[in-house]
Amino acid sequence: MQQTPRAERLHIVLYGRCNSGKSTLINSWTGQDIALVSDTPGTTTDPVAKAIELQHLGACVIIDTAGYDDGSGLGEQRVTRSLRSMEQAHIALLLVAAPLVARGEDLGLERAWLQELKGRKIATLVVLSQTDRVEQPEVLLAELSTRLGLSDMQALALSAHTREGISQLKDALPRMLPEDFGSQTITRGLAERGDVVVLVMPQDQSAPKGRLILPQVQTTRELLDKGCTIVSCTPDTLAHSLASLAVPPRLIITDSQAFPSVYPLKPEGSLLTSFSVLFAAYKGDIDLFVEGARAIERLTDQSRVLIAEACTHAPASEDIGRAKIPALLRKRYGQSMTIEVVSGMDYPEDLGQYDLIIHCGACMFNRAHVLRRIARASNQQVPITNYGICLAYLTGILDKISY
Repeated sequence: MQQTPRAERLHIVLYGRCNSGKSTLINSWTGQDIALVSDTPGTTTDPVAKAIELQHLGACVIIDTAGYDDGSGLGEQRVTRSLRSMEQAHIALLLVAAPLVARGEDLGLERAWLQELKGRKIATLVVLSQTDRVEQPEVLLAELSTRLGLSDMQALALSAHTREGISQLKDALPRMLPEDFGSQTITRGLAERGDVVVLVMPQDQSAPKGRLILPQVQTTRELLDKGCTIVSCTPDTLAHSLASLAVPPRLIITDSQAFPSVYPLKPEGSLLTSFSVLFAAYKGDIDLFVEGARAIERLTDQSRVLIAEACTHAPASEDIGRAKIPALLRKRYGQSMTIEVVSGMDYPEDLGQYDLIIHCGACMFNRAHVLRRIARASNQQVPITNYGICLAYLTGILDKISY
């Protein structure tokens, strides 16, 4: 069965104390036993993600997180991972157990986490959970809203056991969708119906055996949906493919590492870009990435560069991020240059130690995640670019490609 890639799905993340009912709510809401439920505090350890289709929302990922009051030996690490999940969240549900409010307990943790969510500009719905365990839940909801200062936030009460309030939850979430969610396209205005597009895809050691990488698959599907004619080839067959066409293609999309061999063959009038450059705009801030590439010229053999990969793959000997880009930088600016690589969810809080960040195309991340990484770099005044933009700059054709 074909599934929407996880990075293209709406990410909904649940936060709350241990035993606030996060896992029970997920199971009741979706009608599936997605999350492990137990009265034992700390049952949910690492964030647990489940891809699912939800009515009125479409393709989603629901993420259950550890309780942010986890006092176990691993509690601090679990809370750190819960915080890290905010990087990918489009919508957050913050659960507060009704019995806790009824007892008048301190809500300092809730205020702190709400402030964190607000600071990251994540649409948040506060949920008074476990209302079947208290009297007059509507009174407690009003009290909770007052104590948390929820004038600019939404709140509702529900019971996962009786399902009272679940329909209100389903109605509230579509109104919380980010304005630009799902509106981006990969090729934007570079190709339209009837255009011929050539895809240049190297099949070296870094290419997965027997399949294409996700950006190539997604770009191909979008071009087909647009009504374009696609010609696929490798760099060594590009000249033959171009010669076989009656007219030059409207657009050539190549793997960024092939820029040096593809650019000399580009017909006059054809546009040239790369998969990584397209994803720089699709997933991030293309203008800021281009601006960040200008900082490459200021690098020296004493510079520190961070390479950030979205996926956690076993690197090949020809890996673009771990081998090719570092080799090009060191050859140009000095062998003593410090280059560090992080992958997956790892991304330093302190970026000020770096002179430049070079991010991958981030096909495994959603746009919200990439934009938050960009914002963190910008706030710390560290230039950031991406693989494709970097390679175009090093090849000397950044001003000659399209994005």
